[in-house]
Amino acid sequence: YNYNALNFYDTSPYRSSDHDPVIVGLDLSSTTDINLLGINDFHGRIDANTVKFAGTIEQLRDEYGDDNSLFLSNGDNIGASVFASSEFGDKPTIDVLNALGLAASGTGNHEFDKGADDLTGRVSDLADFPYLAANVFKDGQPILPGYAIFEVDGVRVGVVGAVTQQTPTLVTQSGIVGIEFRDPVAEVNRVVAEIDDQVDVIVAQYHEGTELGDANATLEQAVADGGVFARIVNDTAPAVDAIFTGHTHAKYAWEAPVPGAERTRPILQTGSYGENIGQIVLKVDEAGDVVDYTVRNVPRLAAVKPETSAELDARLIATYPRVKEVNDIVTAARAEADVVGRVPVGSVTADITTAFQEGGYVDGVYAGGKRDDRSKPSALGGLVADALLWKLSDPALGGADLAVVNPGGLRDELLYGEDGVITVAEANAVLPFVNNLWTTTLTGDQLRLMLEQQWGDASGRGTTNLALGVSENVRYTYDASRPAGQRVSGIWIDGAPVDPAAEYRVGSFSFLLQGGDSFSVFRDGTDTRDSGLIDRDGWFDFLRKNPGLTPDFTARAVQVSGVPAQVERGGSATFAVSNLDLTSLGAPAHTSLSATLGAGQTVEVPVVGGAATVTVTVPATAPDALDLQLTAQPTGTSVTVPLRVVDPGAGAGEGEEAPSGGSLAVTGTDGAWLGAGVLAALALLGLGVVVRRRSVRQPD
Repeated sequence: YNYNALNFYDTSPYRSSDHDPVIVGLDLSSTTDINLLGINDFHGRIDANTVKFAGTIEQLRDEYGDDNSLFLSNGDNIGASVFASSEFGDKPTIDVLNALGLAASGTGNHEFDKGADDLTGRVSDLADFPYLAANVFKDGQPILPGYAIFEVDGVRVGVVGAVTQQTPTLVTQSGIVGIEFRDPVAEVNRVVAEIDDQVDVIVAQYHEGTELGDANATLEQAVADGGVFARIVNDTAPAVDAIFTGHTHAKYAWEAPVPGAERTRPILQTGSYGENIGQIVLKVDEAGDVVDYTVRNVPRLAAVKPETSAELDARLIATYPRVKEVNDIVTAARAEADVVGRVPVGSVTADITTAFQEGGYVDGVYAGGKRDDRSKPSALGGLVADALLWKLSDPALGGADLAVVNPGGLRDELLYGEDGVITVAEANAVLPFVNNLWTTTLTGDQLRLMLEQQWGDASGRGTTNLALGVSENVRYTYDASRPAGQRVSGIWIDGAPVDPAAEYRVGSFSFLLQGGDSFSVFRDGTDTRDSGLIDRDGWFDFLRKNPGLTPDFTARAVQVSGVPAQVERGGSATFAVSNLDLTSLGAPAHTSLSATLGAGQTVEVPVVGGAATVTVTVPATAPDALDLQLTAQPTGTSVTVPLRVVDPGAGAGEGEEAPSGGSLAVTGTDGAWLGAGVLAALALLGLGVVVRRRSVRQPD
């Protein structure tokens, strides 16, 4: 064990974990240790953890000393940043990296968020380190250096950088006019050939990687997935001794075979946001050859009781001069951001909150005790989904047909307070994670899977249920008592039933559309696009353009159970409706429900505890497919219950629900989850043979 006054950690080669070193080869001669410290996708995390991030780097640097260490970044230092950085053009982040002695940075796609001219001008001028991009050209010439060479304890180390070739699809086109993003592997190899005789060691930094990076993922699985990561592993020139990757926010530390040689080299990615520091230590012999290495991800320092987080910060600041400088930068930026945060950005007419629990209804409205009940839909979740749809429905930003929001992304409430004014800081507190806004295409049946995965047993979360916020144009029904994967019975978008075979554009946060919170169906989405916007920018724009927001307490998802598979003409149908009441602060308790069957029959029933039992009689002249419209008061919550109608003698009987198997006759797609009534409606409407696209509303 190696004891350091700031941490106690295991450097034994006999242990194995994702942050312990992998030991390769033997120390055969007098060698020099090259301590490579790397980060990727920091995204301007100027926050309460920045001092600990800096302290981790300094601790790892101390293991081998300044003369033997080289601190590198692999791009996306800036962009999609927290408020204390983005509000000031990410200067605080660059200042922090300067203070920590960053030697060089690969270029990420987010470095192009404000355009190539901003990167090569303002950003590069602020940085004391070079941005490297071997594969970015304009008019046939590189716009940034492709490499940098450093002397580390007498060893010449060449660092080559390249950005993802998908950058044009990830940033605003107007900022990269005339810019060419070439194949990253080919361009890295070109530069490697140019500098091979000038250096002893070569490090490649790709702002690209695999999305596989959990504890169970292997290099072999990642290579088998193909794509650019497989080419990085298999085709990067043998002269490269170590590979850092980025962009995908995955975490891994692997030994990758060197093409054409009987040896391996380290390949590493740290996750994101400075949560880990990548460490590759190369042992270089007197001939300049790497004879051994270790590779690991080291978690950012955290306080261990009895020491508090503040005490750890104070000790790091007192121990390391660079950390003190970082703390000064962070303290000043956050203080100034607090001033800016008092600026009004919108207003509300009443509290708009997450779902609460451990409370009840007082004078007919919900008054909860504990916020953030993620198992229930909320007024705030619906509002944020509305904001995403408002922004992403623009075809230029993805052309979303609907939007969804994961409840864990809502970290604070929009409270009326004394005057209803919402400040920048209050709005930012609701969505603090600074995700990018993405869109992807799912089929109607994949939308059903998305909603099924709200229940933990259908998603792999176990018993943890997470209720998605959905945009106002979406309604769906479900029965939570049914088996996993069979709970969703109907989905409507803009009043039209979803066709299982049709395609729909879904807008949300990058976290969710990458499969976050075990919503794995999003990983199967197609034509996934980054709008180039971060959630905060879209959210602020929505608040500014829509002052005086009023909470919407309608239930966009309602439980309906016991609907018969088919009903005889002249017969009756009885079923239960529940979960009509939201538990957001101020939500009213529903008191009545009207059921309208065509133009001739309306039934009024009481609602108690958000639930009601409905019985209707089907007219003798009813068509084969009949929609029963339910409206709950006082919110006006609307529910559609499709019924399949048959002649007398062919009925399925009271309470017998739609079968669990079957197929949609129009398309051949499995559509039994829709229920017999929706299937009949789809068949009559001819849906399934064309892809429906709704008329989207454009942002102001």
